[in-house]
Amino acid sequence: MMMDETEFWGLVDSAREAAEGDPEDQSDLLVEQLSQLDPDAVLDFARHFEARSRRAYRWDVWGAAWVLLGGVDDDAFEAFRYWLIGQGREIFEGALHDPDALAELLEDFDDQVDGDCEDLGFAADEAYERLTGAPLPELGISPAPQEPLGEPVDLESEAVLSERYPRLWERFRD
Repeated sequence: MMMDETEFWGLVDSAREAAEGDPEDQSDLLVEQLSQLDPDAVLDFARHFEARSRRAYRWDVWGAAWVLLGGVDDDAFEAFRYWLIGQGREIFEGALHDPDALAELLEDFDDQVDGDCEDLGFAADEAYERLTGAPLPELGISPAPQEPLGEPVDLESEAVLSERYPRLWERFRD
């Protein structure tokens, strides 16, 4: 039986709640949860996770990450997308609908702790290896886009960012 989207988000949410919002603890707890499943379920989880990471690989989301974190390179943007998935379905989908809405969706944001959770992106890999002794196989999904989707944003321009993300700018940059 394949893991559906509700089950995927349920695992993400329960790990976040048990970790009390700590991204590193959330990653560790997610590995523990996934290690209780069968390898096929872990593969399904990995496919759901990767599909969401790719959906968030967009210029407008990158701009929001830039405002929140004060600058984000490729690797940091990947870690931000993993963190965003870790915030759960409501915040993730809300951010994809309108990245500037993160100003309202996020209760608080500490740029020293939040917005970065590279380990979350590897929870399925770690759990699969624990279960099978083998690395996570290819997921059999289409390759990731080479460039972020959508209209490029001038990430170096404070004027552009403050105009494009007025609520985020006001709350987190002023």
